[in-house]
Amino acid sequence: MLILSATNGKNLDLAQAFAAEAASSGAAAEVISLPELQLPLYDSLADNGAGDGLLKLAEALRHHKSLIICAPEYNGSIPPVLSNAIAWLSVSTDDFRALFNGRPVALATHSGGSGQKVMLAIRQQLSHLGCTVLGREVQSNSQKAANPEAIAALVSQLVALESAYEGVPAQA
Repeated sequence: MLILSATNGKNLDLAQAFAAEAASSGAAAEVISLPELQLPLYDSLADNGAGDGLLKLAEALRHHKSLIICAPEYNGSIPPVLSNAIAWLSVSTDDFRALFNGRPVALATHSGGSGQKVMLAIRQQLSHLGCTVLGREVQSNSQKAANPEAIAALVSQLVALESAYEGVPAQA
């Protein structure tokens, strides 16, 4: 499973907790920090692409069957680094929806508040792209740690969904 973090702080820690749970259940997991990819700001006039970071992200999406996104709430919505990555992906392939169609996705957040608005916004965008977003989410903040049982349940659900799709080639 691919685990994306929209920050190098608490959400990266949350992503690492998901990766540790995946490893303990025998599942392969890869964590990518979106800020570390250093994707330039998408501009429809830019014709020089986003470089190696985008290639790494697209290849990881093609390789993994499921996705976990750990992202904080930014002004009641999706963090710019995540929106930017999706914008770049949308122009980087002939059929960018193939990167998302049918992909099971789990959502998690460590935010200053409850993170409910970012979860709703990401769910709406990924559903529009064709993903199957799991109903359960992990929400944490400085007063409420991420629930390890919820992390385990989401990893278990994604592993089961990956097994159901075993033998189905990854989207190109």
